[in-house]
Amino acid sequence: MTRRSLIALLLVPVVLVAGIWLGGHPDSLPGFVRESSLVDRSPQARVLDEALDIIEADYYREVDREELLDESLEAGVASLQDRFSAYFDPDSFQHFRDVTSGGFEGVGMTVEGVPKGLRIANIFKGSPADRAGLEPGDVILSADRQPLAGKTTTQATALIKGPRGTSVTLRVVSDGRERQVRVERDRVDVPVVQARMRRTGDERIGHVALASFTAGAHGEVRRAVRELLDDGAEGIVLDLRDNGGGLLNEAVLVSSIFIPEGTIVSTKGRSRPRRVFEASGPSIDRDVPVSVLVNRNSASASEIVAGAIQDRERGTVVGTRTFGKGVFQEVQQLSNGGALDITVGEYYTPSGKNLGGGGTRRGAGIEPDVAARDDTDTERRDEALQAALRTVARAGD
Repeated sequence: MTRRSLIALLLVPVVLVAGIWLGGHPDSLPGFVRESSLVDRSPQARVLDEALDIIEADYYREVDREELLDESLEAGVASLQDRFSAYFDPDSFQHFRDVTSGGFEGVGMTVEGVPKGLRIANIFKGSPADRAGLEPGDVILSADRQPLAGKTTTQATALIKGPRGTSVTLRVVSDGRERQVRVERDRVDVPVVQARMRRTGDERIGHVALASFTAGAHGEVRRAVRELLDDGAEGIVLDLRDNGGGLLNEAVLVSSIFIPEGTIVSTKGRSRPRRVFEASGPSIDRDVPVSVLVNRNSASASEIVAGAIQDRERGTVVGTRTFGKGVFQEVQQLSNGGALDITVGEYYTPSGKNLGGGGTRRGAGIEPDVAARDDTDTERRDEALQAALRTVARAGD
């Protein structure tokens, strides 16, 4: 009964169907999740136990105590009115762990809650959702004839995810037209990095697309960049479109591939002293031109990288304005196997900008140096990518 995910500086209110992925903070993955330890139970905690005891013993129908506790915790976090904070029940927390291992079983898409149901934010290439013809922007109204309107994101996604070999029939609306789509669930391997050499005029430019800042992502990006440069690439486009974020540590390390030294990002919270994250590890030659390609779904860790590249004048940011998330979350595991994911601070680019709208409100994000938008009627052309390639080529002249 919940949503969101774990550790790290993640960002967009988006949930992985067949796992859950959202929120987070610095330092790392499951091994670094802190377990909460409450030695002395507070009067408030005892009151909650008393209330659950009474309901379990005396309510006229049988109830599930664990379900009551999950609902109570979810309601408590919801009272914060913070779209980025959440409670994970044990199953949702385990789903997150599965996703961070690089794969899961389900349909292979990210979604966000809307009044009518769930809006698809991203589709994993080659996933069951992709094979079924679903597309970002589609709104899912029902799953196996059960309406999703009025349900929490967790309740709605629970109707869609499931083990491989099973199927779900979705009622979907796109461009005002409704249709039924049957999706066969399967194993979904999350592609983290995709790289290829591209040409613009006589220039050979390396194109590296990063899907999320999961543990170890920086190593894959570094290898891809090095192989492209060794193969003759004259510049690099780092594609962070639709990348909702991930681990703060990974954002710092990815930035360090291009920035040799100095500040990448700083963080500060009410109970967290200011902390400055510096570039770490070897970087590529500063003479290699770099562009970071972003869109409205580039958030959190993606904004950290784009903000560092822009503020440190290491390259250009191309695309559309980014999401605008200026806070980070930290996940603490609970004794019931669930976890709390709560906002604990704000982060700032090297120039001191906070990209949010103050607190947990959505902000202005990063304004690109070069505005470029894809034309949905010319999908194969990818105008934004072409603009980024041209920008890198011109910088190398």
